[in-house]
Amino acid sequence: MKKYFITGLLIWIPLAITFMVLAWIVNTLDQILLWLPNGAQPQTVLGFNIPGIGVLMALAIVLATGLVAANVLGQKIVALWEAVLARIPVVKSIYYSVKQVSDTLFSSSGQAFRKALLVQYPRQGAWTIAFLTGKPGGDAAHHLTGDYVSVYVPTTPNPTSGFFLMMPRDDVIELDMSVDEALKYIISMGVVAPPSRRAERPALLNE
Repeated sequence: MKKYFITGLLIWIPLAITFMVLAWIVNTLDQILLWLPNGAQPQTVLGFNIPGIGVLMALAIVLATGLVAANVLGQKIVALWEAVLARIPVVKSIYYSVKQVSDTLFSSSGQAFRKALLVQYPRQGAWTIAFLTGKPGGDAAHHLTGDYVSVYVPTTPNPTSGFFLMMPRDDVIELDMSVDEALKYIISMGVVAPPSRRAERPALLNE
């Protein structure tokens, strides 16, 4: 009975968590419908609520924003908008900090989170997964002697929080795994290990 119960849990737990996450996303995006006048909301027009319309509306808004911002007039509007935000003290700090991070993460030419690394943290002899985020800059770079890299060490099982470290390049090991595989490895607390590609290389079969 214990074996069958655990087998059932292994089937239902991933399904339940996936459903709860998707339901949270859909319910959150459906709040966008509140921006519409009462007479234009789907529940008023159709007489019943259809979950997921907010998701379609959010996608349409994002695509329309990207389409407008891609032309010359849209770029001028964005520049004017940012100039207005730059005059608001607290908003300026938050907006430009988030913008710099998002531009770095989503830029096609950026190197942030493009490589998974193996580093020793929090002490010598203890290893963990980290991500390359670039090179030290500003005044911090002037106080570092040698070749250093900036790395982000995520926490488990929530990789959105973690630690920013500046380490010698010789102290980090670049892993032969994708960022997605590394994230799965971290989130699963080491349970879901990525496949080793070394076995696929004929030259390394005898190692």
